[in-house]
Amino acid sequence: MPTADYVVVGSGLTGAVIARSLRDAGRDVVVVERREHLGGNVHDHLHPSGIRIHTYGPHYFRTNSDALWAFVKRFAEFYPYVAELRSEVDGMAEQWPIAASYIRRTVGDTWTPAFVGTPTNFEEASLAMMPEPVYRKFVQGYTEKQWGVPAHTLSAELAKRFDVREDDDPRLMRHAFQGIPRQGYTAWMAAMLDGISVELGIDFLQQRRRWHARRCLIFTGPIDEYYGFDLGRLMYRGQRRTHHFHADVSGFLLPAGQVNHPDPHSGPQIRTLEWKRMMPPDAARTIRGTVLTQETPFTPDAPEGFEYPFPDEANRRLYEAYRRRVEADGSLMICGRLGEYRYYDMDQAIGRALMLSRRLLGEDVTAL
Repeated sequence: MPTADYVVVGSGLTGAVIARSLRDAGRDVVVVERREHLGGNVHDHLHPSGIRIHTYGPHYFRTNSDALWAFVKRFAEFYPYVAELRSEVDGMAEQWPIAASYIRRTVGDTWTPAFVGTPTNFEEASLAMMPEPVYRKFVQGYTEKQWGVPAHTLSAELAKRFDVREDDDPRLMRHAFQGIPRQGYTAWMAAMLDGISVELGIDFLQQRRRWHARRCLIFTGPIDEYYGFDLGRLMYRGQRRTHHFHADVSGFLLPAGQVNHPDPHSGPQIRTLEWKRMMPPDAARTIRGTVLTQETPFTPDAPEGFEYPFPDEANRRLYEAYRRRVEADGSLMICGRLGEYRYYDMDQAIGRALMLSRRLLGEDVTAL
């Protein structure tokens, strides 16, 4: 039975950052990964044209933290990339997040939010930011495609992921540091895990007796799967991705790297991505043709397809029941987006993983 101070299950962002931090501190670490490639969803690949595609959807790295920016640049050179999104509304590619200028132009200068009070669900929280016609055009359809349920059944917390801009700043996020690894996310994740034992293509839960963690087992997969779903299954959403190569294009087809499709009558797809727009400009100019990817949400029945924890009260309560089990086991840590059943942006996931690493190392110091 192989042993290590720490066995980390999952080589995605949370698992890789924890493994790197523990290894840097001199701890013995092994990483076990179910997929045949490392990096979890932080993975990309090259299309035959030379266009780099983010395998599991676009990853826009941004942070306001000098320390986090220094950490990620340990493993790759980042080229500047500031995401700008558009939403297809009334046949036009409108800015997203919504600009107040759009509301004034379409509703009037004296507009007021459609909801007043303390929101109890996503729809009320959204209407507290904008007039109802704007909510219907930009937000409701997109959200109901994404989650497959009426918007009013979702948590009000979900609405904190967007705002209404008082200016016309087109940036998705306004963080001080924004970029994408020049050689791609796969190379970046490989550099982060360099020198650490990583076993690929192995389902830990099917062979969990094969490894022994002397100090702690760190599991970054779905928390309900770890316990065999014995309290019930948490809900997740994923995306089906369809790629189309347009060979006879010298420039770009879309007005931005990501165009959202909030109109429920436009089809089930939620957004279209043009990857060449997300490449370094000097590299993009050398490529003829462009790849567009349509993403269509669905409810996966296998953990390989779990991408987004479901934001409603019933699933929150079920997660809390599983979490209480973890807290009672001092030799187990379950963490990450699927382990903590919480959506994390990349900088949030890294910051959380670094904090958990310090917690683990602090426990070591106490024990010694």
